[in-house]
Amino acid sequence: MQTCCPHHLRRLTVGLNLNDKKAVVEEVSAKVATAQTIVVAEYRGIQVAHLTKLRATARAQGVYLRVLKNTLARRSVEGTQFAALADSMTGPLIYSISDDA
Repeated sequence: MQTCCPHHLRRLTVGLNLNDKKAVVEEVSAKVATAQTIVVAEYRGIQVAHLTKLRATARAQGVYLRVLKNTLARRSVEGTQFAALADSMTGPLIYSISDDA
């Protein structure tokens, strides 16, 4: 597929329809509902290999680790003990959610 610019390609590859967005919010909300800890970190500048290793390590430890659209993450924490994090949810972030404090 050929596109006019990288921005256009990004929109094509990361766009979610309404049902997909609802599914993401539902999945993340379920994780947040039982969470003891949420860590929000900017991932800009991390090499893909390091991010891949981080994901594998998190998965092995039972930690839910995901890059999310911030608006969907904000909706997922609404009305929870983590609602105050919403103000910090800007920029390129990766979310780590754990049932273990």
